[in-house]
Amino acid sequence: MELCTEDGKFVASVPSGASTGAYEACELRDGGSRYLGKGVLQAVGNVNDVLGPAVIGMDPADQRAVDDKMLEIDGTKNKNNMGANAILGVSLACSKAGAAANGIPLYAHYAKLAGNDNEKYTMPVPCFNVINGGSHAGNKLAFQEYFVIPTGAESFSEAMQIGCEVYHTLGKIIKAKFGGDATLIGDEGGFAPPCDNREGCELIMEALKKAGYEDKCTIGLDVAASEFRVKGEDKYDLDFKYDGEIISGDELGALYQSLAADYPIVTIEDPFDEDDWENWSKFTEKNREAFQVVGDDLTVTNIEKIGRAIDEKSCTCLLLKVNQIGSISESIDAVKKSKQAGWGVMTSHRSGETEDTYIADLAVGLCTGQIKTGAPCRSERLAKYNQLLRIEEELGAENTVYAGKGFRTTSWMG
Repeated sequence: MELCTEDGKFVASVPSGASTGAYEACELRDGGSRYLGKGVLQAVGNVNDVLGPAVIGMDPADQRAVDDKMLEIDGTKNKNNMGANAILGVSLACSKAGAAANGIPLYAHYAKLAGNDNEKYTMPVPCFNVINGGSHAGNKLAFQEYFVIPTGAESFSEAMQIGCEVYHTLGKIIKAKFGGDATLIGDEGGFAPPCDNREGCELIMEALKKAGYEDKCTIGLDVAASEFRVKGEDKYDLDFKYDGEIISGDELGALYQSLAADYPIVTIEDPFDEDDWENWSKFTEKNREAFQVVGDDLTVTNIEKIGRAIDEKSCTCLLLKVNQIGSISESIDAVKKSKQAGWGVMTSHRSGETEDTYIADLAVGLCTGQIKTGAPCRSERLAKYNQLLRIEEELGAENTVYAGKGFRTTSWMG
């Protein structure tokens, strides 16, 4: 998406997910045989022929007006007519143009749009996805992501160094244990060893110890349990990619609690299926103090879903994925509602990511305190980390605070 104003040309690109929630906004694809049905000529046509002409002449700094105009044109709850990918491309490019119109960096523009007027900007804790499983890798591992989280670092730049050193140390350990093939990487740059759910934690702990960062790092999981729920039942198949190891929702919850008792786990994402509200609420009630429970497929960055999760006390953190909802304004609304409920917010990439770096600016501007954007590997992931390093350097230590161990309750709470 390219948008031109008197301040220049502004380019934005929209990501896509491999494991997508059933309630995400519509990602409009062409179908047919071209690009195996994944083409986006309809979405591009909607931008060129409908959305673009409609917003020409509007003030790019008035993000809400631009986004509302596009939502009005689409006229559906899930953006089925125009496509969330079409609307978001315009919304993102507009936000960049709005920042330029105001003469401020993108992160500062997002902060202004959200009403975040803190004196200091919060640099997020990076959650490095160093082991991939689930739908992101071809190994047997059911859980989708294992994170190394440098909560004990003093700055984002130190956290970045720690993450890189642990990642490469882990690669050597995996190669020695399982051979060179096991260091092939998944969708988000993490290694995909032939390990089980507990061994994933053990490998990370071994890497932390060998790299000398046991005291500075914690662990996180993105289970993506919607991928392996047995359809129509309160059961989950931990061996869903191969033979089958079926357990109940209660047993799955007990497995997480066992792992958290043995390893320094501080966050668990999507522990249950997106429609399994009962198990979400039971699990969160038991564990809300022990670790963060993150809603991704459950909440899909959607105000209505977030509202239900707040009412039913289903989780304690929002995973912010802008393309799940389809506009910057709606994303800001989702963050505000989550923060006002006392939740944490984790800004997130997608498995089908682009080189665009806007989520780095969103994480800083909206004071989310957490970001996951893959392993320190692959350019589309490193682009976001490099942007965060640039932001920290530009602002200086006197104007930033690293979220660190307080990542769940940052200073600006909406």
